[in-house]
Amino acid sequence: MSQQPPDRSTGAPPPRPDASMSLLNNVMDHALDDGYAEAAARRAAEDRGLPRTLRAKLGLAAGLVLAALVVTLGAAQARTAAPVVAKEREELIDRIQSETSAADELEKRVEGLRAEVGERQRQALQEHGGDQGDLVGLLSGATAVKGPGLKLVIDDAEASDKGGGGPRESASFTDTGRVRDRDMQRVVNGLWQAGAEAVAINGQRLTALSAIRAAGDAILVDNRPLAPPYTVLAVGDAKRLRTSFQDSADGAYLEVLRENYGVRSTVSEQDEVGLPAAPSLIVRTAQPRIAGAGDGGDGTDTAGKGTS
Repeated sequence: MSQQPPDRSTGAPPPRPDASMSLLNNVMDHALDDGYAEAAARRAAEDRGLPRTLRAKLGLAAGLVLAALVVTLGAAQARTAAPVVAKEREELIDRIQSETSAADELEKRVEGLRAEVGERQRQALQEHGGDQGDLVGLLSGATAVKGPGLKLVIDDAEASDKGGGGPRESASFTDTGRVRDRDMQRVVNGLWQAGAEAVAINGQRLTALSAIRAAGDAILVDNRPLAPPYTVLAVGDAKRLRTSFQDSADGAYLEVLRENYGVRSTVSEQDEVGLPAAPSLIVRTAQPRIAGAGDGGDGTDTAGKGTS
């Protein structure tokens, strides 16, 4: 009886014990995402191709080259624009100088015309002043005068505070030791009251219509600025002028300024002082009322007043 050969086929292998955990196996086998793996491989290749320190040096060199290029372009543009700016500056300077020269010429012309007008006014005053023409010319400031008198020199205090805040500020003064326009007004009025026949401040002749005012920190006499020290000249009996002025309320006021606020002042008698004529004149004269002439019926005179 024949025998069957033995079956040597092994058949299907037995299943793995963890066959039911395929998802966990996949996570374990592929712990790194493909994209991350690719990036890591590329980085590793770059690191193998070029050292990191060399790469940083190349980046720094590129930045320096770019900065140098920007600076070079800026310098080139500035060099190109420099001649234009210099030319504009020269043109502006020339224009300023030209306008300044024109203003100076106009000022000289105004001064000349003012002097001419004053001279004609003085001539008219002498011609039509009558018997009292000299007296009218003296009182109106139309003629220069010379004679004995007083010399007052008034100056700011040595340590005058330009910032204000002193005891005089409450009385509309901005500084404790600065000479103000009202100070000069009181001095001049005191001299007139003491018997002065003519008064001038820093060579500026005063008349009955002169105004002493302030513009900021400057003192104006007939709209002309004056600078300290202020020299006041008064023509008259020197001794009587000095005594009367110092005994007056205005002389006492000047003494208070000196003692309390440091305003410097000196008074001296002069054998002769000279005062110029006023630069411009406005002379007003009055005529006596004539009974019945120009009477408007209510006693007012409509024709007895004149201006010359």
